[in-house]
Amino acid sequence: MAEVLLFHHAHGLTAGVGAFAERLRSAGHTVHTPDLYEGNVYDRLEDGVAYAEEVGFDTIVARGISAAEGLGNQLVYAGFSLGVLPAQTLAQSRSGARGVLLMSSCAPPEMLGPPWPAALPLQVHGMDADPYFAGEGDIDTARHLVSTIEHGELFLYPGSEHLFADNTLPSYDRPTAELLIERVLEFLAALD
Repeated sequence: MAEVLLFHHAHGLTAGVGAFAERLRSAGHTVHTPDLYEGNVYDRLEDGVAYAEEVGFDTIVARGISAAEGLGNQLVYAGFSLGVLPAQTLAQSRSGARGVLLMSSCAPPEMLGPPWPAALPLQVHGMDADPYFAGEGDIDTARHLVSTIEHGELFLYPGSEHLFADNTLPSYDRPTAELLIERVLEFLAALD
């Protein structure tokens, strides 16, 4: 079974992120869900982004790096949207990563540190008309990244919702979220 460090999106550590983690735990995986927002949760995405901008994205990433301290190196790093930044940073800079799961975002690896380890397995998930994922270029970054590594997969889902896997948000899309979870569980199982 895998040990996963799962980072939340810009709304904060919502109950929906907790429910996603619980689905992974129910399959036997250990999942850590650090709170990068120090207890703050926002109903509106814009308010959560404003908080991240106020404290600084470098601070958010530093909080993610701190969350990994004390955990073993054999982790799967995972993140939803904003949480992709610490997940990718750790995957690229901390030795021993077993895999990476990026949901609704994918940052250019050159922004976050050393080059992507070519043998590090990766799954990227996003909606094909998401104004953030598709509209801001993350989809192109994901396509390029998965084409340059040994074990990379990009799953595109029809739709325009950004955070479709959080069951506490209006953007939740149950059928798509279930398919995402199924694919994530297959990914984790293949790491054993």
